[in-house]
Amino acid sequence: MTAKPPLILGLEMPDVDVWSERVVVGLGQNPSQFTGPGTNTYLIGTGEERILLDTGSGHPEYIPVLERALEQAGCRAIQEIVLTHGHPDHIGGVASIQAHFGKLKVSKLPDPLFDPPFDLDISAIGDDARLETEGAHLRALHTPGHAPDHLCFVLEEERSVFTGDNVLGVGTTVIPSETGDLGAYMNSLARLQGEDPTSLYPAHGPVIRDGRAKLKEYIAHRNEREAEILAAVDGGAHQIAEMVAIIYAAYPVSLHVAAGQSVGSHLLKLEAEGAVVRNGDPEAKPTLVSWKRA
Repeated sequence: MTAKPPLILGLEMPDVDVWSERVVVGLGQNPSQFTGPGTNTYLIGTGEERILLDTGSGHPEYIPVLERALEQAGCRAIQEIVLTHGHPDHIGGVASIQAHFGKLKVSKLPDPLFDPPFDLDISAIGDDARLETEGAHLRALHTPGHAPDHLCFVLEEERSVFTGDNVLGVGTTVIPSETGDLGAYMNSLARLQGEDPTSLYPAHGPVIRDGRAKLKEYIAHRNEREAEILAAVDGGAHQIAEMVAIIYAAYPVSLHVAAGQSVGSHLLKLEAEGAVVRNGDPEAKPTLVSWKRA
């Protein structure tokens, strides 16, 4: 019998928790099958004002949680907001936080697709940007793959990394076949490995205390998934839905659509490498064509 995989679906976490002397986490109050118990938002530093990393989706239940997190951290205010990327469960809470706490500086890597719906005044940051607050220095790493604007942040005092959606506390991240890039994602994982991190602070799920082992596991998982996709194609599965039914048989059917996104991203990577070819319109979505070995 195939073992059931660990899933973020159904995971429970406290609304507020302290993960290090510099890191307090507050849940975004936006639970779902994709976000698990919700988006982790982080108060970073040791001073009276802290950096807030990510903001959740904008649910009103989050503001009291953020106030409790500030109290737990022993600080009085938010210095500024920094975002890992522009997906709605990370950027969506900015407006409500600013409405409650006042106009705060918002920094992220700009993106022409994700940013405009939120109509924010964004301070542009990119690879190797440095952000500072009392007790903490953050260094940005451009780590695309899950999203083109994705940044991870090294907390230099700990050699830990805030991984956004690139590495999750439980399970693995979805690589959208339309806006993601699996080849870039694998390069991003390798770059994170090169930082030789201690703890990883993910956007979803619990803290990862052995960052080196988790990154090694993530890279091995993607390589294994690629081999499974090629085996499914060799076995006669030519549509993504057929591949998902085989490869993700142990997963809830409700997750198969998201799984299809990741399979599509794998196929696009394999197509670029000359391992598979598609039958049908080369501009069509991966789910609308059939695939075969090159």
